[in-house]
Amino acid sequence: MSSEKLSCVEINPPTAPIASVIWMHGLGADGHDFASIVPELHLAKELPIRFVFPHAPMIPVTLNNGYIMRAWYDIFGLSLGSREDDVGIRRSEKAVCSLIEHEKSLGIPANRIILAGFSQGGAIALHTGLRYSERLAGILALSTYLPLNGTLVEEATKENNDIPIFLAHGTQDNVLPYGFAQLAEQALKQNGHPVEFHTYQMPHSVCMEEIADIAAWFRKILK
Repeated sequence: MSSEKLSCVEINPPTAPIASVIWMHGLGADGHDFASIVPELHLAKELPIRFVFPHAPMIPVTLNNGYIMRAWYDIFGLSLGSREDDVGIRRSEKAVCSLIEHEKSLGIPANRIILAGFSQGGAIALHTGLRYSERLAGILALSTYLPLNGTLVEEATKENNDIPIFLAHGTQDNVLPYGFAQLAEQALKQNGHPVEFHTYQMPHSVCMEEIADIAAWFRKILK
């Protein structure tokens, strides 16, 4: 991944935006994956938000026999205790920080920027948001887990110690089991981070109830 800004799908509201959401897709998808959710949130008129959906780079993924696909970092296994791609995670952290800086250059302050993501993208949202040097508006982490958990205590910034976190997971998830989210909630709360934990009867996906809850959360933290 180069130091250049990642290419993105960008959706602007009909009026000047008052906030931005940077939303990372899951493994093997791309920035178009969640773009269709924007109209389902029904926020454009009352809460003009700019949505940015970056494309992860194309890299070989060990878990998938080295197949080259869009991924935020390499994955060696999906079991607890599997080796993590520290270098790749931190590389994506820097790329997302560059996207935050771009939004700031457009006039959106850091405290009006939400980091969001699904699955692997949610892991990057959590990792980056908790370590960012300026206060952000919130972190939306869907069907995911907490990466590099062992480094969080020493690396989390005081600016985002009490950042609002929306953590959501499906009870029927057969890709990242529900227990991953429970462990993430526990670790986050132990470190003093406030978490709203939402569960849904769904597999590794999103549902309409979840989308409605996300919209309500956006309204709450950006009001």
